[in-house]
Amino acid sequence: MNLESSMTTAVLPNVIPNLDPALESIAKKVHDGQRLSLDDGWTLYTTKDLWTVLELAKMIRDRMHPGVAYYNINRHLNYSNVCALACKFCEFARKKGDQGEYTRDLEYIKEEGRKAAASGATELHIVGGLNPYLPFEYYTDMLRTLTEVAPSVHLKAFTAVELVHLARIAKVYKKDDTKSGVRWVLERLIDAGLGSLPGGGAEVFDDRVHREAFKTKIGAHEWLDVHLVAHELGLNTNCTMLYGHVDTRQERLRHMEILRRSQDQALHRLGYAGDADGYIAEGVPESAEITAPVITLSGEGAVLPSPYVQGAPLVDSYPPAGLGDPKDMQVAKPTSMAPREDSRLGGYYQTITPLPFFPDGSELEHLSGPAGVENLRTIAVSRLMLDNFPHVKAFWIMQSVSMAEVMLQAGADDLDGTVVWYDITKAVGDGTHQETTASDLIKAINEAGYEAVERDTLYRRVVRDRNMWGVERTQI
Repeated sequence: MNLESSMTTAVLPNVIPNLDPALESIAKKVHDGQRLSLDDGWTLYTTKDLWTVLELAKMIRDRMHPGVAYYNINRHLNYSNVCALACKFCEFARKKGDQGEYTRDLEYIKEEGRKAAASGATELHIVGGLNPYLPFEYYTDMLRTLTEVAPSVHLKAFTAVELVHLARIAKVYKKDDTKSGVRWVLERLIDAGLGSLPGGGAEVFDDRVHREAFKTKIGAHEWLDVHLVAHELGLNTNCTMLYGHVDTRQERLRHMEILRRSQDQALHRLGYAGDADGYIAEGVPESAEITAPVITLSGEGAVLPSPYVQGAPLVDSYPPAGLGDPKDMQVAKPTSMAPREDSRLGGYYQTITPLPFFPDGSELEHLSGPAGVENLRTIAVSRLMLDNFPHVKAFWIMQSVSMAEVMLQAGADDLDGTVVWYDITKAVGDGTHQETTASDLIKAINEAGYEAVERDTLYRRVVRDRNMWGVERTQI
């Protein structure tokens, strides 16, 4: 055994017995918190030594979130399934007049807000189709209505695809300047109550995939521009990767490279220092345009970005007291990463959610979609490649609760929430009633060997009266 292999054995004693030799240098990089290359990612995707890949992902996951896993109490609101697009993988969208099409009025939306507040939800996740018949005011009125009836509920709303659509219907969209129109839209939505952005609509950042599966939808540049502007305005955002349709593993890895470079830029704005000599993939245009250094959060002692106001307690009751307007939140400085003195406020990507493609009912239903082992491996590869993302979510709606539980041992640290209604797509059940309980999520997390921590949308920890839920809550 060579010196590097001996070093790896010393730091990863539980991994090495069946280690694929091709993973030795990767294991050392992972332990040292160094950025992996696209070739490293390909090795992780193709090695027969799946268990070492999972163990490496678990090591980083446990380093970033020792002993805990997260869930939240949330509800989803799909305001309309009428959509101007025709993406081949989608079974959600309808044209006006089609059987099953709907657009919710403000009374329906108000009632959903009341239900969310009454159920103790801390989040409403709001997305819909690109409805060409709704005016821009519908969306600001929606947010204001929800803020009025459910002031303690965080509004996570509108994908990048929807926001570009809103810029178009508001007649502020410019094809050669996506950012200015999106900024105009976001400023007004924030004023109406918008708290953060979900991560949908990313699919896989690749021109070939875009042409074959969703050519009428915005591409990588516009999606990234939306999130860049959101971060500049202080909004935290999420991101997704819909995989297992016409995409390849190489294209998924390029998607991850683009996302982590975009996160480098967000973290650099927050004051993180980086590695000017760190790995940056060649030939990835969206990545090459970003000038920030490589910034990783997977090394020993790295401090994750925080949405807390400076000096706020780690544990608070819900709703959080004294946090003020989300636009005024100050991100706690990551002291171990030597932030610059001139660090500015801003948002960042909170989590990556890999979403397996389900072909039933779509134009691509002749495809098989990914199976369990591919889903498990993709979660692990996502955790290892996206070294500057604080969280990896195993969305139980798309993975099933039992599979999501296993994924907590393979890189994921979050199961999402109780959901209630979900009308996009799902792995289990018929219809749109897709609900689980807090108790079931806590049980799954505990069975995976972790302490269950209820979070709000911004990953602030929530403490509740045990009598409200009939289950014990541990204050951390």
